[in-house]
Amino acid sequence: MNVSDLGPRPTVNQPLCPARPVLEHVTSRWGVLVLIALVERSYRFSELRREVGGVSEKMLAQTLQTLERDGFVHRDAKPVIPPRVDYTLTPLGREAAEQVWALACWADRSVEAVHAARAAYDERRARAS
Repeated sequence: MNVSDLGPRPTVNQPLCPARPVLEHVTSRWGVLVLIALVERSYRFSELRREVGGVSEKMLAQTLQTLERDGFVHRDAKPVIPPRVDYTLTPLGREAAEQVWALACWADRSVEAVHAARAAYDERRARAS
């Protein structure tokens, strides 16, 4: 595949590009993992925290708030006791999640090649020292 097959070159390399913060939110460590989790179904906060292993309560709350503000996640607070809040993807969020899902699948497929490249790099550096 040629780069020209992917469409016009994105402008995110420009320092003031308005798409840059959006890209940062979607591709942040926790943003990617939250979007991937929500592709399958809606989650309550505590369920989502368990699903996204290793995320702190504070970081999950911040990530969800950012993704909600950007229009990727819908927060549905039910007026019941105890309170119930569900998080789901919006149509825009589903589109973003499908993109990062593809990237995550590529990473899963490529991890062995990356480890081999790291080992070769480290070996070359060690010999050069």
